[in-house]
Amino acid sequence: MADFAKGTKVPVQRTRMEIEDLLDKHGAHSRAVGQQGMQAVILFEKDGRRVRIQMELPSPSEFRSRKRGRNHVERTQREQEAALQQSLRERWRWLLLTLKAKFVSLDGGIETFEEAFLAHIVMPNGQSVGDWLLPELAESYANQKMPPLLPSGGNHHG
Repeated sequence: MADFAKGTKVPVQRTRMEIEDLLDKHGAHSRAVGQQGMQAVILFEKDGRRVRIQMELPSPSEFRSRKRGRNHVERTQREQEAALQQSLRERWRWLLLTLKAKFVSLDGGIETFEEAFLAHIVMPNGQSVGDWLLPELAESYANQKMPPLLPSGGNHHG
């Protein structure tokens, strides 16, 4: 995914508007697309579910130097700002691609809404399903207590 959008010239604001349009096209409401601290945040409601997708944004300190051969060379302030802005443009495009892929999956009947957005669905306590489940999943793997790989019968989707 790192190569997707590499070198894009599309401004962050335009990508945010494309995300808004995509959410609108797919019937999402009560939506917000923005930044909170060092995270890009997309919030919306659809099909009775609240969704929060967050993505870490780069810190300006990440762009103080660049690699040249085996050495790191300090960047000028202008070069640092240009590299930061490029990274922001690329990362917002990644986020747009991620949303597009999820909606393509829905449109194609590959996944249900809950399957496509499961980790990002916000529970009544404000925690996302992913925030709640991922530590449990890691513990399950660490303890080697896994359910069978194939379920026994029943109608399973996905």
